[in-house]
Amino acid sequence: MVHPPACYEINVLNPSRTWQTSNILKIELPVLAIQLVFVLIISRLLFLIYKPFHQPRIISQITVGFLLTPPLLGRFVEIFIFVYPITGVLNIEVLTNVGIIYYAFLSGLEMNLDTILHVEKKGATIAICGIVFPMVTGPALYALHRKVYVNVDGPPLEEITMNAYLVWTLVLTVTGFPVVAHTLSELKLLYTGLGKAALTASMITETYAWILFTLCVPFSINGVTAIYSVLSTIVFAIICIFVVRPIIVKVIDRKMDRDEWDEGQLLYVIMGLILCAYITDVLGTHDIVGAFIFGLILPHGKFADMVASYTDDFGGVMLAPLFFSGSGMRLGVKSIFYHPNWPYTLLVILLLCVLKILSTLFATFFFGMPSKDGFALGLLLNTKGAIALIMLNIAWDRSILSGQSYSVITFAVILMTIVVSPTINAIYKPRKKFEQNKLKTIQKLRLDAELRLLACVHNNRQATGVIGLIETFNATRLSPIHVFALYPVELTGRAATVVAAHMEKLNSQLGAQNLTRTQEELENIKSTFEAFGDAYDAIRVQTLNVVSAYATVHEDIYNAANEKRTSLIILPFHKQLSSERVLETTNATYRDINLNVMQSAPCSVGIYVDRDLRSLPKMNFHILMIFVGGPDDREALAVAWRMAGHPGTRLSVVRMLLFDEAAEVDTSSHAEAQDILFVVMDCEKQKELDDECVNSFRMTVVNNNDSITYSEVDVHSGEDIPTVLNELDKFRCDLYIVGQGNSRNSRVFSSLLEWSDCLELGVIGDILASNNFGSGSSVLVVQQYGYGGMVLGKQSSNKEGFKSLIVKTE
Repeated sequence: MVHPPACYEINVLNPSRTWQTSNILKIELPVLAIQLVFVLIISRLLFLIYKPFHQPRIISQITVGFLLTPPLLGRFVEIFIFVYPITGVLNIEVLTNVGIIYYAFLSGLEMNLDTILHVEKKGATIAICGIVFPMVTGPALYALHRKVYVNVDGPPLEEITMNAYLVWTLVLTVTGFPVVAHTLSELKLLYTGLGKAALTASMITETYAWILFTLCVPFSINGVTAIYSVLSTIVFAIICIFVVRPIIVKVIDRKMDRDEWDEGQLLYVIMGLILCAYITDVLGTHDIVGAFIFGLILPHGKFADMVASYTDDFGGVMLAPLFFSGSGMRLGVKSIFYHPNWPYTLLVILLLCVLKILSTLFATFFFGMPSKDGFALGLLLNTKGAIALIMLNIAWDRSILSGQSYSVITFAVILMTIVVSPTINAIYKPRKKFEQNKLKTIQKLRLDAELRLLACVHNNRQATGVIGLIETFNATRLSPIHVFALYPVELTGRAATVVAAHMEKLNSQLGAQNLTRTQEELENIKSTFEAFGDAYDAIRVQTLNVVSAYATVHEDIYNAANEKRTSLIILPFHKQLSSERVLETTNATYRDINLNVMQSAPCSVGIYVDRDLRSLPKMNFHILMIFVGGPDDREALAVAWRMAGHPGTRLSVVRMLLFDEAAEVDTSSHAEAQDILFVVMDCEKQKELDDECVNSFRMTVVNNNDSITYSEVDVHSGEDIPTVLNELDKFRCDLYIVGQGNSRNSRVFSSLLEWSDCLELGVIGDILASNNFGSGSSVLVVQQYGYGGMVLGKQSSNKEGFKSLIVKTE
């Protein structure tokens, strides 16, 4: 649907007034409030609907405007007039411009100049090919569109001008870095080779897009006379980068160092943003260019993180959706499909979608990348963002493109963005089943093989505690340890802001005082682990960080463990030791992460309850391993077995032998006789495996090492378990190692688990970690890979256990 130009009659009651209308509270503000509420609520609902398909937020915001087009709610004039009355158009346009100015400011704030200026040849080549090829072939597709499009009843297409060719071509070269960052984060591909290449190339492409916008868009608006606007804008940008930026950075760094910045002083940032936008608007370029430059010259890191966190809700969440919904409102799908040659128009749209994919495939071919990766990278770089829609809306407002041409290319832009996530997900299947591998358990790993550990830590104190545990694993030249220290960064706001802050090395920042809280924490963790690696010849350390929402960060942990081929994931307990020597909750979310990881981990998992283990001397170190039975206990014994080789370490293995009530098999969750029989048979098989494992340990180690002892205790009922643990605690060990208890199939343990506070620790681990138990020893709770993960509430009865003892997990 093509809308004719509209003129608005405004009655100026008093020219000296700021608001030159009638009663603002009765007429203007209620209409504005209705528009805001409608856009925000509907866009949030649509975002929730689109979330399973990993669609970026911009798609839900465009859909809001599309709902008000004639094929849908636009058919009902009363609804459209109620939401967007003629008298409220100017006000919403003003807010829309403010929102898009702020969005451009955030885009500049996200850009990392160090990444752009020191980019590798590969990333720059891919980005340049993705720009040049669409620029060369775009005009031909525009000419094809004009040739195949047939007007029926509507107004004719725009006149053939260089401006139309220019805007059409520029839109095809754009890549939306914020949208790419969001897509990669949702698909858990941020830290793969594909993700890193896509982030770098998309950041470069968006930077080039802003440069082309500054250089070319003024010519499409003002013709040849725009040369003066472009030259003056370039001079303005040079002054901002090389003169204003050093001064601003110096002032901001000093204030950040003294902790003098607060919410009130952010007003100066907003004033600077408006001033720069006004200057470039006066120069004849566009106000968003000044906003982008202002964001680019501000220091990144802690300051940028503070600005984004304080103002994103107002500018990015409330105002920007108004602009994107307006783009959807202008989309006339009817004009695409209601003409005789609509199949050819659809073919043009598809050809528009493949230009950047073909160019990326061509570029990646010369770097030896697989065609699958090249195709996926092309899809990601084909993602469009705000700047493409800004160009299209300028072309609409200036009548450079007709309604039909605008709808065709806008539809192509939206289609390019929509198909990326489902297609990438289908190609890479980030949530695919992990392949079974014996190296994913400690039990199946040779004693002389390299032990690969993934240690997840949320702060430097946890890093120090986990290092104390890793020191006990007896790293030698014949059996080295490779530690991957992973620091999860919580994603709470704009994905691109956080991702850009963690893309480069921290020493590339402007100063230590300008690091964000997460960057500063990562720097401390990295220093701690590097010092640990330097202290031991047989230990290698690599520090990683992942940016993800805590609700899905376990998937990033899965991918990291799978990629690094680790045998054990070490997770810190969500409680830490206080000054009163009691365990207190630090963050309940950490427990949720641990529970999620344990359910489907691609290797064995250890939950570590630290009671200041590293402060203890390692020359007289006592480990107590409590063995009950089941795969988790066999894995825990393998861990203790490996630690027992450390000089000065004493290992005591105590096996609980279950009799009478304690030996009864749990069949309560099985109603059919066949299932009950299977559980009983599986329980017998587990006992055989337990006996085989313990006997092998006794024959190989206990008889040949005086520092290792083995003993047995009888347990007849559930009441005996706390009593036995209290007696054992009198021997004062430094570290308990126990199995989580999955697949034990014991009625007593199933009953006790219902009374446990921390299901992830199992029955014995929960007792040992309880403050009421009164133990001062650290605890390591181990879950073995291959039995379907921990089942919350009840112990899992794994049918594959009897058949193969190792299954694939999701």
